[in-house]
Amino acid sequence: MKKFKWLVPTIYILFLMLPIYWLINMSFKTTSEIINTYSLWPRQFTLDNYITIFTDSTWYMGYVNSITYTVFNTLISVSAALPAAYAFSRYKFLGDKHLFFWLLTNRMAPPAVFALPFFQFYSSVNLFDTHIAIALSHCLFNIPLAVWILEGFMSSVPKELDETAYVDGYSFGRFFFKIFIPTIAAGIGITMFFCFMFSWVELLLAKTLTATIAKPIAAIMTRTSSSAGYELGLLAAAGTLTIIPGAVVIYFVRNYIAKGFAMGRV
Repeated sequence: MKKFKWLVPTIYILFLMLPIYWLINMSFKTTSEIINTYSLWPRQFTLDNYITIFTDSTWYMGYVNSITYTVFNTLISVSAALPAAYAFSRYKFLGDKHLFFWLLTNRMAPPAVFALPFFQFYSSVNLFDTHIAIALSHCLFNIPLAVWILEGFMSSVPKELDETAYVDGYSFGRFFFKIFIPTIAAGIGITMFFCFMFSWVELLLAKTLTATIAKPIAAIMTRTSSSAGYELGLLAAAGTLTIIPGAVVIYFVRNYIAKGFAMGRV
């Protein structure tokens, strides 16, 4: 049996990769071939779907918009969560556990609850259809998640590190940025990963708070119908390209994710 212990994980991985392969396979087909034939590879190989995406400003700007507000949100969420997580991990104050739980309840609510209030608010302050509007709206969900993850990493750092730095004459700012943050680099990396991925795949708020200028790729993919039906090949090509940013992020933070699981916070 030991000789075949690789068989189960191999089958499992192939099963997980099958939808991705099928998506890539469809991206090199025409819509008519996708609908009328069934094949494991394209019978009429075509790059027209990718050419459309890279030459049509509506499509490639969708990727630019998505990456822009996702990066904005990740930076804002982690920057705001770092001091909050430090306070929760180092100090005891009245209502700290209740406040920490309240933060997490924001993450539990579905985005649909906040879609209409955000729409009215951003429209009234002239932020509708802007990248910063989507980035700030996603902070409602990402900051609590970031605080929760970072607090776990920070609590694992002994408080003696802080005391030693203060005895050596470090100011809080110098200690925090030069000593403490490098110590929890794994936690920051994995936090940025989760913030990035949530903001990248979220559709409802991104679609509700945009019209044309900041329209994300996920919203554009829902508007590819024509008189002949949905352009399935084009959708498959767009979906294939949408996977790439997430895969790149996972590649660079893969070690941090492993550490996060090992520490029990993720």
